[in-house]
Amino acid sequence: MRLFVDHYVTSVASLASPGVDEVRWPNPVRPGDTLWIKVSILEARTSRTKADRGVVRARVEAFNQRDEQVLSMLAISIFGRRRPADITP
Repeated sequence: MRLFVDHYVTSVASLASPGVDEVRWPNPVRPGDTLWIKVSILEARTSRTKADRGVVRARVEAFNQRDEQVLSMLAISIFGRRRPADITP
């Protein structure tokens, strides 16, 4: 979770998170392990109630130095949206 927050969530316009689903720990994390994460966007849509916000569903996977998966979770995040004029093609 720390890697996800430090390297993904804080680098964008994060506003909130309703939570995470489907948390799995398939292998243990041991002292001294070096971890890295992979974030795959599954869905990105405009909020149904607030057009200045978007809802993103992402699969977050963490791996150790042997590339063994140690975490898998589905994260739901709410981000601020840019106005269309602010987006460059």
